[in-house]
Amino acid sequence: MTRSERFIDTFFKYDVMQQYWPDILKGLFVTCQIAVLVVVCGLALGLCLAILRSYRFRLVNLCIIVFIDLLRALPPLVLILILYFGLPNVGVSLSGYVVLWLVLTLVLAAFAEEIFWAGILSVPQGQWQAARSTGMSYFKTLIYVVLPQAIRMTIAPLTNRTIAITKNTALGMVIGVGELLNQATTAQSFAGNATPLMMATIAYLILFIPVVYAGRRIEQAYAWRKR
Repeated sequence: MTRSERFIDTFFKYDVMQQYWPDILKGLFVTCQIAVLVVVCGLALGLCLAILRSYRFRLVNLCIIVFIDLLRALPPLVLILILYFGLPNVGVSLSGYVVLWLVLTLVLAAFAEEIFWAGILSVPQGQWQAARSTGMSYFKTLIYVVLPQAIRMTIAPLTNRTIAITKNTALGMVIGVGELLNQATTAQSFAGNATPLMMATIAYLILFIPVVYAGRRIEQAYAWRKR
């Protein structure tokens, strides 16, 4: 057997691909499902926290800052293991699916809040003052004047951070979530061949390359026009 034939037999073995592609497809569906839920819930929570922080209530802001710093400092895997294996000891049992969604949502919310907050702070004070001088309330000024400008300036960092965190769905493997990598490693163990892992790699590329491209298009669409 030549080297090229050995390579194909190791990573692209047809009968293994034919046998395990339904499992890989199932794992891809679970990965997509979790990723969508994490993005929607994480960005929404991050935006709500940034809006709440803009009111500058000291105690509330302190709690938000502590929450954000803890989640940004701790690796997601540590949080996943603590919730999955630690909570049952205090009478709270969550499925691996819920734990993975919850941790990634909170982590994305922490990073998104900082990005949204930076965007809000970057809007010139003159915008606030002009809107308030017309009789608009603080909330309406924030929602209709400040946030549209802030969100436009946060598209690029939000896109990059969102992609980075949603790829952490692979961490579900350690707590038995049937996502893509879990299905691939299980199939690899039964088949004794690396083809399922290569199938998972291709599936990740199929999933995330369009996301990266879409993120770039969104950045271009919402970028400030250069004068």
